[in-house]
Amino acid sequence: MEHSICPAVATFLLFSGGIILERFGRLDLSIFHQFYSPRSEVSIYLKKKSQIKELEPKVTSKGYKVESQGSSNLAKGMPHPYPLPRFNSKEEEIQQQKEHMACAFRIFGRLGFAEGVGLAGHFTLRDGNTFWINPLGKHFSLMKVSDFVHVDEEGNILPDGNQAAINNAGFSIHSAIHKARPDVNAACHFHSPYGKSYSALGLPLDMINQDVCIFYKNHSVFTDFGGVAFDPNEGIAIAESIGNGKGAILQNHGIITVGKTVDETAFLYMLMENSCRCQILANSALKPGDSLKIIKDDVAAYTEEMTGDPETLYGEFQPDYELELMRSNGDFLK
Repeated sequence: MEHSICPAVATFLLFSGGIILERFGRLDLSIFHQFYSPRSEVSIYLKKKSQIKELEPKVTSKGYKVESQGSSNLAKGMPHPYPLPRFNSKEEEIQQQKEHMACAFRIFGRLGFAEGVGLAGHFTLRDGNTFWINPLGKHFSLMKVSDFVHVDEEGNILPDGNQAAINNAGFSIHSAIHKARPDVNAACHFHSPYGKSYSALGLPLDMINQDVCIFYKNHSVFTDFGGVAFDPNEGIAIAESIGNGKGAILQNHGIITVGKTVDETAFLYMLMENSCRCQILANSALKPGDSLKIIKDDVAAYTEEMTGDPETLYGEFQPDYELELMRSNGDFLK
């Protein structure tokens, strides 16, 4: 892993009231550089995960212990209703995740994340060295499991999925992410209204409420927008900007999240979109001389550690899944 300090970014963050980073991390995607020459370097506001763990206190300033992760932290009296599921085969897991991805599209369509014939918006699910992606031109509110297209690393359409065109820019971005992050099984990117609006500021999210702390020191800002991502180098640059984090704000573009499951990724996307909304509302409420009250670093780190793990985030999506299943009478499962 190569490291560099970007003085301009450090100064920018200090004066913008952003998170002060002791050290900046830049992900070295040398595997891609064998085939592509990235258009430019991307500075990111992100610590390596290993560095974050070293800095997190075992006890917060209020004496709260940082203990084990998992959905059990939320549940008291009885087990959490939505633990991570166990599957008998990889095929069973992929089928369940495709069903949940189709459901996520229905929810996103209802939330107004869809735009046009497919110029904006794609969700992918890893399947070994290949992945499943939504087809070009299908409205999110009509998405079904049978609509998903199965593609390989080169963008070839595989015979066991829908034989349909896919979004070229979506392939550039998501193929780069899946190559760069073996731990990521799902990624989603849309041009939702608040994420797109907040991205114009080119700023990370402030830790101004409990919920946004899930993104404490694990989201970045990609500041070097190069236009629609038809060129593979733009996808590589976006993947590089995410680093080891949970997502990124793509300046002048939108937002993107990644996770170990479709469910985690979908919930993180809705959370980042709503966090952008809350940030815009909070900023607009400031009067001259006012400033936002930022959560202390140790408290934000504690909250992220105790509520930001893959199992907890998987469970957070399940009530939305059940609601959409009822509303659609299971239509997206077809």
